[in-house]
Amino acid sequence: MAKKKKISVDKSVKPLVKKAKDDGAGLVWDRLEDQSPPCGFGKLGLCCRLCAMGSCRINPLKEGEQRGVCGATAETIVARNFIRMIAAGAAAHSDHARGVADVFLAAAKGKIPGYEIKDDKKLYQVAMDFGVEIGERDSKDIAVDIGEKALAEFGRQEGEILFLKRAPLKRQEIWKKLGIAPRGIDREVVEIMHRTHMGVDQDYQNLMLQGSRCALADGWGGSMIATELQDIMFGTPQPIVGQVNLGVLKEDEVNIIVHGHEPLLSEMIVLASRDLELVKQAKEKGAKGINVAGICCTANEILMRHGIPITGNFLQQELAITTGAVDAMIIDVQCLMQSLADVAECYHTKLITTSYKAKFPGAEHIEFEEHDALNVARKIVRAAVDNYPNRKAKVLIPDEKTDMVVGFSHETINYLLGGLYRAAYKPLNDNIINGRIRGIAGVVGCNNARTVHDSDHLTMIKELIKNDVIVLTTGCAAIACGKAGLLTPEAAFEFAGDGLASVCETVGIPPVLHMGSCVDNSRILMAATAVVKEGGLGDDISDLPVAGAAPEWMSEKAISIGQYFVASGVFTVFGVTFPVLGSKKMKKLLFEEFEESLKGKWAFEPDPEKAAKLMIEHIDKKRKELGIDKARERVLYDMAARRELEG
Repeated sequence: MAKKKKISVDKSVKPLVKKAKDDGAGLVWDRLEDQSPPCGFGKLGLCCRLCAMGSCRINPLKEGEQRGVCGATAETIVARNFIRMIAAGAAAHSDHARGVADVFLAAAKGKIPGYEIKDDKKLYQVAMDFGVEIGERDSKDIAVDIGEKALAEFGRQEGEILFLKRAPLKRQEIWKKLGIAPRGIDREVVEIMHRTHMGVDQDYQNLMLQGSRCALADGWGGSMIATELQDIMFGTPQPIVGQVNLGVLKEDEVNIIVHGHEPLLSEMIVLASRDLELVKQAKEKGAKGINVAGICCTANEILMRHGIPITGNFLQQELAITTGAVDAMIIDVQCLMQSLADVAECYHTKLITTSYKAKFPGAEHIEFEEHDALNVARKIVRAAVDNYPNRKAKVLIPDEKTDMVVGFSHETINYLLGGLYRAAYKPLNDNIINGRIRGIAGVVGCNNARTVHDSDHLTMIKELIKNDVIVLTTGCAAIACGKAGLLTPEAAFEFAGDGLASVCETVGIPPVLHMGSCVDNSRILMAATAVVKEGGLGDDISDLPVAGAAPEWMSEKAISIGQYFVASGVFTVFGVTFPVLGSKKMKKLLFEEFEESLKGKWAFEPDPEKAAKLMIEHIDKKRKELGIDKARERVLYDMAARRELEG
């Protein structure tokens, strides 16, 4: 009998997988086994089902050129599939942003209670970016103008989205020259769907230009709008201590898990959970209190603003219910497994959907109404409290939980490096130039059941920081780092190289900086831009010793994120699989030719250690091009030598 494959490096997982089996609850790994082996044509991107003459597929093992019924070649099929993934990912992030902008505008107009402006400084910054007059105007009036302009970005039909002006000037020139500066967020998504309809765009290079434009509408549009407006309403994150892993659940308290990606409701759930009347009701039911925890990016949002603990990342959503201690799981949108309803049936857990966009058979639906947000949140919390006495399965909460420091917005990094009155990226640039920090890596993305849970993230990141590359992380990758103890300043001494460790010690930061949720990858774009604008490291993002990666990616959002980083000039490596491998021409375009046009390119490497080395090689290449590849000896000058220099 074949040895069972290891499924996770997280010690909390194994006992719960066994418990699920004993309790008759099927998990993601069971379904993966049922679905194996995966469709080979689909993995390579060679399947086309865009019209009823198909579906068609190209067999890479056959000699000679093959075509679909309509005549589509391998590269056309692969390109269409790839940019449709970009469109879906950009739509997911941007629809999130639209919801935030709607609430932001209504709050600014005083139409909904519970939401307010918490960061005036960022309000003024966004006002300047959007061309909104500040003067002596009231902040609410300024916010109304910002909200209206933000919503207009989705339906914009001409010109360019406003946040593009934040990018380095050289990068803006590249986009204009290639004709890929996004006009409006929705327009770019719709145009992909039009171009990929049967019988429209047949040129893979032209298709990929539109793919780049749509991805940029995500990174510098939808995602950035979501991040900025959430910061204004809920507060820009600052370093805060939190805990992570399934051990944050409490057997003697009402456990509520918020899961998904939009913090509009979860912010209110946190507030409602502290309502004295609801806490009193929980105690009357026999609980000691109410414990809120999160999964996925909603978790990252409330963690970095309130210190609310994280139960786990994507592949732990079913396991949380399997503990038998979750009284309610509240879900909004994105990265939600339909199987949650089936798993919940084996326990007492109430699965509550809250968005009309994401309903589940077998789940209770309580519609989130922004105009009555706090009362909706109270209703949900009360349902969890009432469910506490109904626990029917043996409770098994793993011991694993880890402390971490999170909340590193790009503004916070600025303050930490330069101080409150002299905030600047200069110390970071100086330490890159002098070689203490070799470069910067953004490691982001999901978990994928086809890899060992968290292993690829951790292997890659440990290799990077060991080689003095500071890592910026978001999403499920960030949660993996937290569980492994990489998000504390002390981690620098255990895992980082001497140069990076010395900088971390001086500043008091971890070697891996948690920057938030998936949409907060826009913070990484802003950090890279700030490094360029600080000076000394070139005049474009593509000049920097930086690289990006998503070693365990699984969603279409990850493809959109990857493409907007590539289109912004970043070398970007993905693991697991890559959906263009069936076309030699597409591989050459993405893995080689993009470096000429976009000054960034893709790479595919499923081995995380090898992928890290590719990133380090790229960083070293950029250091050499900048002339900072040689170690500089520190010279101490006496007064005579100083006079000679001045003369």
